[in-house]
Amino acid sequence: MKKLLLAVLLAMVATLAQGGAKIEHWTAPSGAQVYFVESRVVPIVDIQIDFAAGGAYAPEDKAGLAGLTHGLLDTGAGELDEEKIADRLADIGARLGGSVDQDRASISLRSLSSAREREAALELMRLVLQQPMFPAAALEREKARSIAGIREADTRPGSIAAKRFAAALYPGHPYGRLPTVESVEKITRDDLLAFYRAHYGARRAVVSIIGDLGRAEAEAIAQRLTADLPDAPAGAGLPDTAMPARNTQRVEHPATQAHIHLGLPAVRRGDPDYYALLTGNYILGGGGFVSRLMKEVREKRGYAYSVYSHFQPLQQPGPFQIGLQTKREQASDALKVVEEVLAEFLARGPSEDELKAARRNLADGFPLRIDSNRKLLDHIAVIGFYGLPLNYLDDFPRRIEAVTIAEIRAAFQRHIKPEHLVTVIVAGD
Repeated sequence: MKKLLLAVLLAMVATLAQGGAKIEHWTAPSGAQVYFVESRVVPIVDIQIDFAAGGAYAPEDKAGLAGLTHGLLDTGAGELDEEKIADRLADIGARLGGSVDQDRASISLRSLSSAREREAALELMRLVLQQPMFPAAALEREKARSIAGIREADTRPGSIAAKRFAAALYPGHPYGRLPTVESVEKITRDDLLAFYRAHYGARRAVVSIIGDLGRAEAEAIAQRLTADLPDAPAGAGLPDTAMPARNTQRVEHPATQAHIHLGLPAVRRGDPDYYALLTGNYILGGGGFVSRLMKEVREKRGYAYSVYSHFQPLQQPGPFQIGLQTKREQASDALKVVEEVLAEFLARGPSEDELKAARRNLADGFPLRIDSNRKLLDHIAVIGFYGLPLNYLDDFPRRIEAVTIAEIRAAFQRHIKPEHLVTVIVAGD
């Protein structure tokens, strides 16, 4: 009986995903932007609040401040210490989480929709958002943990390559700044308070809600969670990026495997070329074993176990990146093959058979990416934070199916300029 019930619930969720979700949008009295989907499939409410408070908003000499501010929100709030917050969440079966990237800081809550549990969970989220204490002891603990992690990462070739690659792609821009031991050591509790007050305001917030509740309840929740946030300005966004000059950086390291990153700043969220770039990238290096890079670099020549490419759209042009690991003595040969495959793709684009396979995978597989409330919430949050159309999810398969070879070739030629490609090789001969 339990298995049958589970199967029915899963089928209902899948049906909801395939049928498209009705996203409602409004501005709360607090100034926060709210996006809501009513879903009565399971008795759960999922909430995510995204702030324009990502790593790129930290001062130049205090990289890591955004992550520490976000990470310390639930270490003490109101009259509750870290342990009491954790105990109360456990008592009601709720889950408080979140993440930070370069653009945004996210705080999420999952709770049962029953009145007692939901009320208690919302009150905890409200306290964490509106009355964080940033205890000094917790700050020192998390700074020590962060510094230890940075020191350990700075010994690993993969981490070194990622840090050097970001700096090379975005010289002088906040996207290129990652936490260092020195920057984290400088951070004080006053810095946390100042960053919180400047960036965790309602006018910088996007509230995404999905679950077992109605519009009026969602309106009340959004206002409750944002009404008493700091009076922070909406903000002017991040500075424009500049394209780097083509260059290659080699970093010495004793590792037996060379780590290679190749790419450039490429695409913003909401760019109309995104569908063509996504489809083309599946063919180039995002489709696993069916991708060109995998066939040429791994299958034909055995240079690498894995090679990939991807686009990461951000508020400002996010990176296009090709990455692989190979024996250090064959790093130059492997890189030459990668560059040849990319050049051929830029010149000619994909074949008709490659395009049909990519369309089928991306369009037909899309319902699986929104087949749960949690997955759907992730997409709603992106739609809200980056101002994408409310029909984005409904339109996605159709837009992918409409992509042509000519559009892929033109989009790649517009966004992937060889004269701006940056290459970082760690541990290559």
